[in-house]
Amino acid sequence: YPGSVVFWRIMGRLGSIFCDPSGYPGTGGVNRVAEGRIGRGVVSSRDAATITDRGVMDEIADNRAVKGRGAVSNRVGRFESYRYQPTDDGWKADDVLADPATTVFIDHSRGIIARNESPDLPFEQSINPYRGCEHGCIYCYARPTHAYLGLSPGIDFETKIAIKPNAAALLTEAINRPKYRCKLIAMGTNTDPYQPLERQHCITRGLLEVLAANRHPVTFTTKSSLIERDIDLLAPMAERNLVQVFVSITTLDPDLSRRMEPRTAAPRRRLRTIRRLIDAGIPTGVLVAPIIPVLTDPELESIVEACAAAGAVKAGYVLLRLPHEVKSLFKEWLQEHVPLKAERVMARVRDTRGGRENDAKFGRRMRGAGEYANLIAQRFRIASKRFGVDRPMPELDTAQFTKGTADRTQLLLL
Repeated sequence: YPGSVVFWRIMGRLGSIFCDPSGYPGTGGVNRVAEGRIGRGVVSSRDAATITDRGVMDEIADNRAVKGRGAVSNRVGRFESYRYQPTDDGWKADDVLADPATTVFIDHSRGIIARNESPDLPFEQSINPYRGCEHGCIYCYARPTHAYLGLSPGIDFETKIAIKPNAAALLTEAINRPKYRCKLIAMGTNTDPYQPLERQHCITRGLLEVLAANRHPVTFTTKSSLIERDIDLLAPMAERNLVQVFVSITTLDPDLSRRMEPRTAAPRRRLRTIRRLIDAGIPTGVLVAPIIPVLTDPELESIVEACAAAGAVKAGYVLLRLPHEVKSLFKEWLQEHVPLKAERVMARVRDTRGGRENDAKFGRRMRGAGEYANLIAQRFRIASKRFGVDRPMPELDTAQFTKGTADRTQLLLL
């Protein structure tokens, strides 16, 4: 009868069958999608269930900001067939991710070095120890990669992180292959290698130990002060001209940084990191990235000046990019946090992208095009010259590379 517990259990099971887009009771559309990608070597069936608690389709109710997270929704990825809109039915919204915790799962990739032939990038090889990033930068161009896992580029990108615990072993195997030729490896090109999870898992530290042992050149780009932990490895490598570091700074405004990149180091803390790396003899530059029209471009000269005062050797910049789902996520964030500037920001973005919100063409995707983009380029060039951060970084030495690994004790004595 309707008042019994059994009745409501049966109704709940029927509801999961007829309302769940996957058609399987108790699984959810997202687990179905994630398990469908097991064959690609991303996650095992044992780990698939840990990827999501309630599913990629959940949205943050009314697009309210989530404390400690950048995205304000869990917008579904571009490969999904279903779209969900949260509604208030008068009951407590159990599916609202009011305070989502971080979930970690294992990436079972069989390779660790990614290669590219992009004319826009100064490197051909890169390593990303993590998929997803707890830093939660709303503008991050890596967000769309989470859609390949059947997860959302929104909150899921910040809370469901794939780690590669065997990364050091994979790297050792890769660089000791007979056909391997030493070329610069870049880290931090997609997600931050020193994001908060690194403090616990030390995957980047393990990779750095392998690179140091084999005298392999590497560059790092990070928004984290955790890189100071590894100065004991970075400084000896710098003496051999094997490492460079770029610290990324978007704004000097701590309140804006807290809302836009919530789990990164505070801007002033990053400036201290530049000073400490320079004092340790490690060549360190700054990447003013991304420059967001209207929102952060007024700070351009101030950022360059502050980084020069901290000792930065060189400065570079990247204009805001909004690929795939990042466009919608960024516009949601603007409406939530800076509604009075939202339309002006997007109008200027379109000015730099030929009337569109994103332009992925080589030669334009990093710097944009048009009068406003040219003005930013001119301002940056003048500021870099004025404050002395237009000097070239020394070219890293690939001739010292040796195959084979060294004992860690010997490594620390180098």
